[in-house]
Amino acid sequence: MTTLSVDEARARLLAGARPLTETGTIQADQALGRVLAAPLTSGIAVPPLDNSAMDGYALRLSDCAEGRWLPVSQRIPAGHIGQPLQAGTAARIFTGAPVPEGTDTVVMQEDCEVDDGRVRVQRAPKTGANIRRAGEDIRVGQTVLTPGDRLTPARLGVAASVGATDLTVYRRLKVAVFFTGDEIVMPGQPLAPGRIYNSNRATLRGLLDQLGCEIVDLGQVPDRLGATVAVLERAAAQADVVITSGGVSVGEEDHVKAALERLGRIDMWQVAMKPGKPLVHGRVGDSDFLGLPGNPVSAFVVFCLFARPFLLARMGAAVAPLKPYTVPAGFDWGKPGKRREFLRGRFEAGQAALYPSQSSGVLTSLAWADGLVDIEAGATVRAGDPVRFLPLSELLA
Repeated sequence: MTTLSVDEARARLLAGARPLTETGTIQADQALGRVLAAPLTSGIAVPPLDNSAMDGYALRLSDCAEGRWLPVSQRIPAGHIGQPLQAGTAARIFTGAPVPEGTDTVVMQEDCEVDDGRVRVQRAPKTGANIRRAGEDIRVGQTVLTPGDRLTPARLGVAASVGATDLTVYRRLKVAVFFTGDEIVMPGQPLAPGRIYNSNRATLRGLLDQLGCEIVDLGQVPDRLGATVAVLERAAAQADVVITSGGVSVGEEDHVKAALERLGRIDMWQVAMKPGKPLVHGRVGDSDFLGLPGNPVSAFVVFCLFARPFLLARMGAAVAPLKPYTVPAGFDWGKPGKRREFLRGRFEAGQAALYPSQSSGVLTSLAWADGLVDIEAGATVRAGDPVRFLPLSELLA
């Protein structure tokens, strides 16, 4: 099977992702992280009325002759409607309060002198200053959220601002996970010679939790073909997507690929990248299968670049293309290889720095990093050269 480039593999995965179709209506305050399935249209304007952006005084600009004192005719707190503004007067007004009819300017209180129920403007304002106009944010009939939007805190705030209490969303994606390797044990168990703790389970579950997936954790599986076939069959019967970590390479003890071939099919196997060359995608029945590498850094990087966008597409979410920043390199990289490399880095002092060890088993490099430095196959880099930088905050947004 052909080894694909990073871009080819990502495009192929996204093209084959089958979005969920089942939807339901849930309370908006329970919808964080879910994917919207129906447009949300506003029945109101936001803000509903012209209102003050400052604590200050509402007045007519034509009344602000130099040195003129204006009597304060009324006081308008937020949530209250004032009387029409009388000519030659000012209204004391507070942030968010509707401006009274006849007002064309609000002067912030710092630019006013107040004495005995009168106010004098000390700095000439402009027409319309400090007034937020009705519908400035949202118009009546405007679609404010569209199908495929992931419901972030900001988007839920938009929904609340138009009075939405319920939202139509896609159901949660069910993802089954299991982990292969006779060498791994769970934290809390004795660590016998030759064994290591299973860090991939904690990392993968955390990544799936962030996405809002429903997780079916089938635990650890011995490095035997029969056991792998049995758990894969069980996982595929329960979940929309099955994800494993480890057992997807070509070693004699790597049985996941063989189990997948026995039960279903393989659509993709290897990607020309480092870390993380082995990436298996296939199908078992109606369930998609993603096999991640076993090395902790490789599993994380492959999840970010491939599994996460694929899962988002399966959830019905819109998936944005990778958008790296171009930043100066704060390092020399003279190890050109045949695969595109994603190095653990951090943006500091205006440039990209690298973690001292780029081994795929050094998980502390990811805890330290805030991004991936994307180096083309065969490239060398000298300090000061422009490099592509993919912030983890965007890869995991």
